[in-house]
Amino acid sequence: MGRRRLIITIDGPSGAGKSTVARGLARKLGYVYIDTGAMYRAVAFAAKDKAAEFKDEETLSQWVSSLKIAFSNQQGEVRVFCNGRDVGQEIRSPDVSLLASEISKRRGVREALVKMQRSLGKSGGVVFEGRDTGTVVFPGADVKFYLDARPEERARRRHEELRKRGMPADFDRTLREVLQRDDNDMGRILAPLRKAEDAILIDSTDRSAEEVIEAMVLHVLEKNIRKVDKRER
Repeated sequence: MGRRRLIITIDGPSGAGKSTVARGLARKLGYVYIDTGAMYRAVAFAAKDKAAEFKDEETLSQWVSSLKIAFSNQQGEVRVFCNGRDVGQEIRSPDVSLLASEISKRRGVREALVKMQRSLGKSGGVVFEGRDTGTVVFPGADVKFYLDARPEERARRRHEELRKRGMPADFDRTLREVLQRDDNDMGRILAPLRKAEDAILIDSTDRSAEEVIEAMVLHVLEKNIRKVDKRER
């Protein structure tokens, strides 16, 4: 009995642990990991870097489509490139994070990136992480997860992440930014953050990343077995 290479999506709010879990799940399954949030951050960084102002959505979409966004896995670390430049560290700053949340509301940006994402995942064997991967990008994904955690825990994780990177961080400010990001992501008109009806909800507040990954692996294996059985009948 062979296993199908599935399309797996992991959505959820900022700080829920999606990146760590998605990377770990992809590694366990031998799949490709795609961080869609990093794609929006790369676009935000590129727009900020050239102080671009796009009033026409078609022009904006064409500009985003012209960007060369790529991922590489080097010694277990996923790196993000935009037009050949490694932007992995720069796109994680708080100002780029908030700008990414704002720019993701633009139809031209979303149309271009959704097209890129569908192209990257069309052959399966992928784990997509983001905020609309199971609702908009791949509504027919084989397995969908929605990873969540309490806001205070998400802020604590983000605060610790910034401190480890040597960035100035204040917990109260970080919590406000997490809540603002939630408002932006859930309140936008285009592809708002929400749990897909058929997504599996996992709360990571009191669970380690490894515990979450193991739970996801079990769901994926069960889904794969059911699909293969159905196909072979």
